[in-house]
Amino acid sequence: MAESKFSALILAAGKAVRFKSERTKVLHPLAGMPLGAYVLRAAQAGRPERIYMVVGYEGARVREAFACDGLKFIHQQQQRGTGDAVMVARPELEKCPSPSLIVLVGDAPLLSGETLTSLVEFHTQSGSSATVLTTRLENPHGYGRIIRAASARVRAIIEEKDLTPAEKKIREVSSGIICFSRRELLDHLDELTDTNSQREFLLTDMVRILGRRRRKVLAFSVANSREVLGVNDRVELAKVEKIIRRRKAEALMRGGVTITDPKSAIIDEPVEVGQDTRIEAGVQVLGRSRIGANCHIQPYSIISESVLGDGVTIRPFCVVNRSELNPGATIGPFAHLREAAVIGPEARIGNFVEVKKSTIGRKSKSMHLAYLGDAVIGEGVNVGAGSITCNYDGEKKHPTVIENGVFVGSGSMLVAPMRIGRGAYVAAGSTLTEDVPAGSLAVARARQVNKERWADEHRKARNATANSAAPPSRRNQT
Repeated sequence: MAESKFSALILAAGKAVRFKSERTKVLHPLAGMPLGAYVLRAAQAGRPERIYMVVGYEGARVREAFACDGLKFIHQQQQRGTGDAVMVARPELEKCPSPSLIVLVGDAPLLSGETLTSLVEFHTQSGSSATVLTTRLENPHGYGRIIRAASARVRAIIEEKDLTPAEKKIREVSSGIICFSRRELLDHLDELTDTNSQREFLLTDMVRILGRRRRKVLAFSVANSREVLGVNDRVELAKVEKIIRRRKAEALMRGGVTITDPKSAIIDEPVEVGQDTRIEAGVQVLGRSRIGANCHIQPYSIISESVLGDGVTIRPFCVVNRSELNPGATIGPFAHLREAAVIGPEARIGNFVEVKKSTIGRKSKSMHLAYLGDAVIGEGVNVGAGSITCNYDGEKKHPTVIENGVFVGSGSMLVAPMRIGRGAYVAAGSTLTEDVPAGSLAVARARQVNKERWADEHRKARNATANSAAPPSRRNQT
């Protein structure tokens, strides 16, 4: 409805002091996304007219991480508190068309768009000048307390350092998220001061200021405390990550994915998985990976920023990073696909095979102990055990092209740049430095010479030397 229109202002300028980190808090990774991305997503889900984000510390990195359509960045040169952040945003807020403005903290990753929508509706229908999103905690230590008047209106928000002994017993706390009448916020914003224990301009002081002006300030309380509270240190970050991962696993299972051990599987928030895929114990699926339908991801494999087509099998203990597996492909166990590996339909990559920046064609296979780097391999190719594309000459990387139907015997060294023509054979143990024509047999190894009785004579000589070197007492005993 028109009267519930709002805009959102996300405060993301501060440094992660309690994180003890040189990285700003909103950029810390959380289940595959930056911490601040969850708040931005919640704001977007509420469908605001405009979204602003105040940035400061590591501002360039924050802009790069969160840049998207409809988001306006505002720079806070000096971080002097939440109230100062809103003051810095004032020129943009003056131009904002929305009657209501939600000010959001950047470190509340479990916040939902539904909660924001409910907050705005309550704020609008009640006709209040400000509505504070609150919750109740068994142990409220460290949080600003909600001080209510006899009428149940909110009279003030008092930070932990400024509480009296009686006020410390109050269990209702502020989330730091407040919905304002945009016009009244701007009319009284200049009344904020830094006369507090933090020596900062605190936006929560607007509650007391509006109260003195006899404006209505209310609280909108949520039962799920975790949804609205910020992440203050790495211990809380780990707790929240566990919650997010559990929710993700449950959502996937309800969508038709089998996860045999949700407690041990690590699946990032942005991951997509198709129906009837099976994910077994200890598997990690990270980043923005996409897994198709009817796949089987076996124990302790790690898939990061990769795309798997339908019917792919990943056997145990594989590592797949920034790669693509086409439908029906099989890898592992103990295979390693590095950046830009593309495995074709029904191709097979086996035990201890490493593939980097290479394309493997349909139904081709390399089953044992091989390295395939900077290669283009056609369809129906067999690469024997222990074979290597020698792609690096000490200065530059060079390509290897293996055309359709080639058979590469075990233990072959293919020194790039080179091309092996269609249907050619490479004899086992060959070291190739030149191209191989189509349909040819390439043999590049020394002729075998057998020296009869050499091993027996060598063994006798070795034993004689050992005996002559033994102590005299030992020679007398033998």
